[in-house]
Amino acid sequence: MEIDLKKYKESQKTQFLTTEVERLQKQEWELLAMAGDESMKDLIDDEIKQIHEQISAILKQMDDILKQEEDEERFPNEIILEVRAGAGGDEASIFAYQLAQMYIHFAEKNGWQVYKLYESTNDIGGYKEASFEIKGFGIYEKLRFETGVHRVQRIPATEKQGRVHTSTASVAILPIRKKTNVEIKPDDIIMEFSRAGGAGGQNVNKVETAVRLVHKPTGLEVRSTAQRSQLKNREMAMSILIAKIEALKEEEEAKKYAADRKEQVGTGDRSEKIRTYNFPQNRVTDHRIKESWHNIEGIMAGEIDEMLEAITGNREEERGHQD
Repeated sequence: MEIDLKKYKESQKTQFLTTEVERLQKQEWELLAMAGDESMKDLIDDEIKQIHEQISAILKQMDDILKQEEDEERFPNEIILEVRAGAGGDEASIFAYQLAQMYIHFAEKNGWQVYKLYESTNDIGGYKEASFEIKGFGIYEKLRFETGVHRVQRIPATEKQGRVHTSTASVAILPIRKKTNVEIKPDDIIMEFSRAGGAGGQNVNKVETAVRLVHKPTGLEVRSTAQRSQLKNREMAMSILIAKIEALKEEEEAKKYAADRKEQVGTGDRSEKIRTYNFPQNRVTDHRIKESWHNIEGIMAGEIDEMLEAITGNREEERGHQD
């Protein structure tokens, strides 16, 4: 039974099973060497048949593992969620904080793990910017179309004349993949260390554990402050930087592709306005699919399954028409 084991040996998850296949193959060759003995023919044929069944079962197991690995590469179970206040001053920062909480509540409902990596707040507790690591099965597959500009329309608490204000915040969903083609040269990185800040900007750490990386060719900047050691923060910051560079490349490719299309659901561009949250009208509208929902309080509390399913279904359907 001739089998090419090369692809199985390349994966750490199937490597150990190839040794069992090779052991069984060796047994088969030994039995075939005895095939000239007519008195043993039936016994040898029966043993070879059993060996083939065992090998086939292991091959199926390895194929299943590689398929799962492929799925995890396409839809990794770890992301970085970034939120950043846009236009609108304090109201934008409050909205950025609320968006982060919306995704965090959604993650918790799914049993996913959430870790705060970095936050920059203002005096009223809103987010200038913040980033979170979220781990859980199916997370990227569900949240992959959330990147873009989110807009809020409502009467701020400080507004005395009852006027509706419009503010924005941007969201980025960055998948953390185990395999990457991104190569970062040490000379292209500016690395800075500082103490991790506590409430009110006070240093809660006497050691410089917080890490800031700047990628000179792209100007991308990342921070990681939540880990207890400088090494862990460096590793996390580098993972985020790689994810950002990959997202930048994908965005550029998507824009080129979208230029040839008359219609598009969205390119994943951070500057693209994807959704409006209108509080006075109790309405959330996704502009890419021109669909609205009227449960804004529930949505802000993390009840976004229906919304996510609608945009994902629409996008998959559109891709199916293009293939």
